[in-house]
Amino acid sequence: MKKTINIFLLITCYLISLQITNAQSKWITSPEEKVNESNTWIAYRKDISIDRTPSRAIAKIAVDSKYWLWINGEMVIFEGGLKRGPNPRDTYYDEVNIAPFLKKGENKIAILLWYFGKEGFSHKSSGKAGLIFDAKLDAQDLVSDASWLCKIHPAYGNSGEPLPNYRLPESNIRFDAREDIGNWQTADCRSLYGFGNAVEAGKWGDAPWNSLVKRPIPFWKDFGIKKAVKLQRIKGAINDTIVATLPYNMQMTPIINVSDKDGGNLISIFTDHTEAGGDINLRAEYITKKGDQNYESLGWLNGQRIYLIVPPGVKVDGIKYRETGYNTNVEGEFSCSDTFYMRFWDKALRTLYINMRDTYFDCPDRERAQWWGDVVVLMGESFYTYSTSTHLLMRKAVKELAAWQKDDGTLFSPVPSGNFDSELPGQMLASIGYYGFWKYYINTGDKETIKEVYPAVKKYLSLWTLDNSGLTAFRSGGWTWGDWGDNRDIRLIFAGWHYLALKGAALMADELGNTDDAKEYRAIMNRVRMGYNSCWNGVAYQHPEYRGSIDDRVQALAVISGIADKTKYPDIIKLLNTQFHASPYMEKYVMEALFIMGEGKYALERTKGRFSYMVNNRAYTTLFEGWDEGGFGGGSVNHAWSGGALTVLAQYLCGVYPLEPAYKVFKIEPDPASYPDASITIPSVAGKIKSGFVSTNDGLLLKFYVPQGTQAIVYLPESRDKTITINGKKLASGQYEPKDIYKHQTKHTLAFPAGDYIVSVKN
Repeated sequence: MKKTINIFLLITCYLISLQITNAQSKWITSPEEKVNESNTWIAYRKDISIDRTPSRAIAKIAVDSKYWLWINGEMVIFEGGLKRGPNPRDTYYDEVNIAPFLKKGENKIAILLWYFGKEGFSHKSSGKAGLIFDAKLDAQDLVSDASWLCKIHPAYGNSGEPLPNYRLPESNIRFDAREDIGNWQTADCRSLYGFGNAVEAGKWGDAPWNSLVKRPIPFWKDFGIKKAVKLQRIKGAINDTIVATLPYNMQMTPIINVSDKDGGNLISIFTDHTEAGGDINLRAEYITKKGDQNYESLGWLNGQRIYLIVPPGVKVDGIKYRETGYNTNVEGEFSCSDTFYMRFWDKALRTLYINMRDTYFDCPDRERAQWWGDVVVLMGESFYTYSTSTHLLMRKAVKELAAWQKDDGTLFSPVPSGNFDSELPGQMLASIGYYGFWKYYINTGDKETIKEVYPAVKKYLSLWTLDNSGLTAFRSGGWTWGDWGDNRDIRLIFAGWHYLALKGAALMADELGNTDDAKEYRAIMNRVRMGYNSCWNGVAYQHPEYRGSIDDRVQALAVISGIADKTKYPDIIKLLNTQFHASPYMEKYVMEALFIMGEGKYALERTKGRFSYMVNNRAYTTLFEGWDEGGFGGGSVNHAWSGGALTVLAQYLCGVYPLEPAYKVFKIEPDPASYPDASITIPSVAGKIKSGFVSTNDGLLLKFYVPQGTQAIVYLPESRDKTITINGKKLASGQYEPKDIYKHQTKHTLAFPAGDYIVSVKN
């Protein structure tokens, strides 16, 4: 008991000391009149002398909106801060260990702040530019207060038209090198550049930034500065255009080396995505000074080509770029003999990566918005491809969706957002359900997050009612969007997603011990199933109010949800051979339904046919929002939801999927379809899982690796008249016997502990 009390006192003292430290630090800003205008850049300086360098010194830094940190002239953080916010009120803060950058004696802390100052589909503005900094250097405090010096950076300003579309909170960056303040990070900035004392605007937790939430994802990966080697000059009547071609579409900051004997010339900087997606997106402008100069535009752009419009008298000596992105690695691998699907996999990886940063988002140019229909697909892709650091981005997304829930229970996306709050009912159901929150849990085992967001799931589902037939009643939401494209049987699209949302909620309730909730969800599921099946007209699912062509989407939803029984499969298969209405977003679910119905060969053929244009198009390294460049939603050509088939290749062709949370138990059930071979490596939370098959007329050869602490349940073709060997030894009766829960009626089921295996099934 005494020990418990002492621990409690220690924790209490620590929390009190933390609060005192936070109370000492102040939000600070510039006293200048225009400080809260949009697209304002503020330079901060603080010099401090220390007697010895600490072994560890964690600085807590929060801003609205982004910052760059130098210590003693050395870059420490390139683009810190996250777009607001964790909920509609609060702000994220970073933690940075600055100890490696400090030295005994005088140290110069420099921060450049970029205040967006406007709303967007990915950011909620606080309405006030500000910085708060809090660090303890052994016995010495380093906190932001009025002793810090600051100044609005005079070289930064707004560009002329065209301006970015309203969805983007970022502005075009215009930099006038004639107004630059040079080496302000280390120079005597007060006497040389007129820095003055900052003004205090509040303490830790004060409005308008409110509570501060620790950054839940890593800082960006910096791939370093590289030289663009493919340069082309296009002569113009007045100005020349320099084009630099990059290896692939990427998130990057352009860097230019130019010389100008006079100065005052405007160079326009943009990419091949500045006018992509049907809207005007971000670009930059640079006004030269006299002589040689080097400039990096700090607001990231995306694209595969950098364009400079260069006036006469300006010489371009080189173009470089700094690629940055979410801090993760490609650890998943896929291989098959089909060159189309190898190209698809590579493009899907590139498309997925370029749509991760502060959040998962739909596209990196037009919106950068966390639409949750996209997020569901992106999470599925990430589980099979990128390292588990992506799980942090997923957790952030899951928590944000719940935290932005309206008082009436409505969920909406994109969040965070300052100028959009409309519910897309179909996307919200997909998000909280089987393919969204449940898939997050079964892959990660993160029960705490599910426990935290479950009340939001329950509250949202309570808004959905049933009609007299038992079918999900129509809910218009703010935008009745079921998918891009035509012939949308919206009542059944929503009902299918509603059923899957209930299924996911029931499974979450089971895990959390909420048995009454689980029972209620399954009772509603049964009624929805009956209502959905009452819409079967003998050859297809079609709602009586719907008058268009048969919707392939609702047939697929019926299959993947389990609403459709196997007697309906032949008719559904016929329809999916003739109906092609789904956009790339929902085509993934059609492909999955075909595999479930035993039509893996046609699933691969249909997907190949629909995606062939964008996959085979050598002009792009990414996949499109629609079926071509001018497709749905404005024609984004880097839309990560189009990589959804990647998940189907992993889960159905290669057959790997978790059966218990965090891959404690997982299945291997390859469906070779028409493929002679395929293999996959999956970066699961339990370790890398490897599986590959070779399929011939003589049988099936399966090689796989089971990580320590896990178990693989392998489903093989029925073993009558077949010989099964495991690592060269014939399978004996009772060997590798699984639990009854995992046994399959029509397949030979085996359970394998950790290790390497070669299983041969001979006809």
